[in-house]
Amino acid sequence: MTKAKIYKPTKSAMQSGMRNSKNWLLEFDTTHTGTNPLTGWQTSVDTMSEIKLEFSTKEKAIKYAKKNNINYYIIEPKKRKIIKKSYANNFLK
Repeated sequence: MTKAKIYKPTKSAMQSGMRNSKNWLLEFDTTHTGTNPLTGWQTSVDTMSEIKLEFSTKEKAIKYAKKNNINYYIIEPKKRKIIKKSYANNFLK
């Protein structure tokens, strides 16, 4: 049976907004990886690794995995550290 991870994606480094980081994702792990001899790229014959399922809560993702007999593990999101900065601090040092 394939293994899946349930996680909450982080925000994009290219934007300051949190648009795509509200929902939880269930993503299957890639198995049977190899290198394509023609291009040299990483390849896999496992099509389940291309599937990403989106859920509004972690509990719904866990319920889906249990209902469909999917082995899963959870990656908890890290808390953001907000450092308050002041423009005036640039001139006080």
